[in-house]
Amino acid sequence: MIDRAEIYVRAGDGGRGTISFRREKYVPRGGPDGGDGGRGGDVALTADRSVTTLAAFRRKRRFIAGSGGNGAGAKKHGANGDDIIIHVPLGTVVQKKADGGVAPVADVRGGGLGGGGGGGGGGGRGNARFATSVHQAPRMAERGEPGGEATLVLDLKLLADVGLLGFPNAGKSTLLRAISAARPKVAAYPFTTLEPVLGVAEFGGRSFVVADIPGLIEGAHHGAGLGHDFLRHIERTRVLVHLVDGTSPEPEKNVAQLNSELSLFNEALAGKPQVLAVNKIDIEEVRARIPELGKALSQAGVPLHFISAATGEGVPELMRETAALLAAGEAHVPSAEPEYKVFRPQPRARVSVSRGDGAFVVTGPGIERMVAMADLENPEARAWLWRQLRRLGVTRALERAGAKPSDRIRIGKRELEWE
Repeated sequence: MIDRAEIYVRAGDGGRGTISFRREKYVPRGGPDGGDGGRGGDVALTADRSVTTLAAFRRKRRFIAGSGGNGAGAKKHGANGDDIIIHVPLGTVVQKKADGGVAPVADVRGGGLGGGGGGGGGGGRGNARFATSVHQAPRMAERGEPGGEATLVLDLKLLADVGLLGFPNAGKSTLLRAISAARPKVAAYPFTTLEPVLGVAEFGGRSFVVADIPGLIEGAHHGAGLGHDFLRHIERTRVLVHLVDGTSPEPEKNVAQLNSELSLFNEALAGKPQVLAVNKIDIEEVRARIPELGKALSQAGVPLHFISAATGEGVPELMRETAALLAAGEAHVPSAEPEYKVFRPQPRARVSVSRGDGAFVVTGPGIERMVAMADLENPEARAWLWRQLRRLGVTRALERAGAKPSDRIRIGKRELEWE
């Protein structure tokens, strides 16, 4: 199973606004009629039940949405860019690489859209939008806003009610075949199962999803074997069924060792409801050890069952116990209360200026977007931009920081000279 992938996503850039004037035979001074650019396409993720792994991202790792079209005369709006929807399995955790680490973006559990690389860039305004009673024939327009981009880490964590745990060759796959229609590979050697397998079990009029987690080994919490790849799938299960190989010489040590691996990987795993099931009692020597095994394993303090996954003996009782634990967990879940969005007033963000690499670096709300969309090659647009920056208090902040006219000013990814 491919359960981790890294992809690059980029939302579309906005289209440029246009500079145009209405010119008709009987309308010699029709005024500006430049239209706005279209909005860039978005990138979003959606959960798709038909997708079960992240294998598709082996072949395609770059997703770039369409850019918006440019505006045109007669106040024609540019076309919006095409969106991209990325289909991922249920239970995919999305994180964004940033500053040498990762930051959570979304947990795609339902059918709705999750976060992606950010929204598409806004379209630039045409010159018709800058006309005023004083400035009736503006010859300036905005560039399109750049779209957001990100490198995303997709991490699949299976959504299952019950997790089957155990060391290699304990009989987990055989048990899953016995209680569901799943058909994982079964063979008489360890590590037959190399990827988690899901099955749906039915008992007592209810159904639940069971995950066969491949055999763990000592040091799994450090990533030994495929430890991290397997252990992450246990985090979302509600009940753990620990299958013990009845032929093991020291099964109690196996139980303690596996529980230690769980708690070292994530302490919350050790607190999940757990059932012990000693397998292979169809073998005579294991059946003869039942009193001895019962005494040794009863110290674990969890329900204990003796079963044969091959013949089905004891399996109904194990499923009854598991279903009861699931029902008990549901009974203790607090009823969902209606959620209300609370809006709390925040202090107004201020313009700040710092020094860096021979330039004054300016940050502030909305300023970076304004500069990114400004056409700095157009003298009229440049003069308009400095009027807006003066109105927002940028020039005062630059003066307090010691900046002088002709100094280099960096705002976002663009540099300009203070005029």
